[in-house]
Amino acid sequence: MSRALTTIGFDADDTLWHNERFFRVTQDRFAELLMDHTPDDMGPDTLERKLLDAEKRNLGAYGYGVKGFTLSMIETAIDVTEGRVPAAVIKELLEAGQMMLSFPIELLPHARTAVEAVAEDYRVVLVTKGDLLDQERKLAQSGLGDLFDAVEVVSEKTPQVYVDIFNRHGNGVEHALMAGNSMRSDVVPVVEAGGHGVYVPHGLVWEVEHAEAPAHSARFHEIPNLGALPSLVARLG
Repeated sequence: MSRALTTIGFDADDTLWHNERFFRVTQDRFAELLMDHTPDDMGPDTLERKLLDAEKRNLGAYGYGVKGFTLSMIETAIDVTEGRVPAAVIKELLEAGQMMLSFPIELLPHARTAVEAVAEDYRVVLVTKGDLLDQERKLAQSGLGDLFDAVEVVSEKTPQVYVDIFNRHGNGVEHALMAGNSMRSDVVPVVEAGGHGVYVPHGLVWEVEHAEAPAHSARFHEIPNLGALPSLVARLG
């Protein structure tokens, strides 16, 4: 009899290691740098909204990750100051982005043990969005690289993308499970494609990644942390 599960997929950022908190720190620095160059009635909340709008507009051109975020900060700074932002501020924004690309990787609780546990009996694939060089850096620093049978860095996570990935690295999406902290990217499209989607809450979630849970589906699962993943996989697989 064929196994119900043959392949386990993991998201990377904020599933295996911390990531979003670095964006939040840099976003706070962005607001501080612009405080003296924007109208008095433009507070941090307005700046945050304008930056988010720029990020959304630019996803198609820059994709996900630190580089697109940095360019969006610069674009927003120029916009909200009507082109009067000092070059020194632009320089500091660039330096803030460069610093994000060098932050050390800190694994989330249970990340290593969860990947090691399922890697004993299943194909294990890392499926992540973002800048290729930065994702490769983070994976290398994480010390988890040798545990994965394959690594896929994609521009977007759609049902078809998951179908293609789990066809290449398994017996099809219906025999695959994907675990991640983004309902929009890691769970909903996998369930729509016919696989199992496991939501692992992180706490800090970029607004773009919010989505309604596919609670009607028997292939949707939620666990409190990665420590609960091996037992879930054992029940399903």
